[in-house]
Amino acid sequence: MIKLQVIGNLGKDCVTNMVNGKNVINFNVAHTEKFRDAQGNQKDKTIWVECAYWTDRTGIAPYLKKGTQVYAEGTPEVRTYPKNDGTTGVSLTLRVQTVQLLGSRGSEGGGGYSGGSEGYASSPAGATRVPSAGDITEPIDDLPF
Repeated sequence: MIKLQVIGNLGKDCVTNMVNGKNVINFNVAHTEKFRDAQGNQKDKTIWVECAYWTDRTGIAPYLKKGTQVYAEGTPEVRTYPKNDGTTGVSLTLRVQTVQLLGSRGSEGGGGYSGGSEGYASSPAGATRVPSAGDITEPIDDLPF
């Protein structure tokens, strides 16, 4: 199995759709690395990862806003598509199994909502409050006990 983990900021607000009777939350994560080139100049390289989170727990969707920092983990899928100029383009899509809010730009704190099979995480001490399991009104029926 191949697992991909990405930490970055959302490029725009998420979109929630229903496909074949199942909910999917789509969002894009930008991860920027800073490095120095051969001449010693500071450079930035941004990689965009398209994310598809298939879940019954859509309670996180209102918090997936542009600029929010998230951790997403799942299985990568590489897709090819035809470009307008006749060449073939390639995109990286992450089929998300776990997503966790880490904060937002300008925010000092981190998150507490974690979707996926791992359930819910708690907020670190002194962190800005975000939703927790008690705040979400959706049933939690896949608890390990």
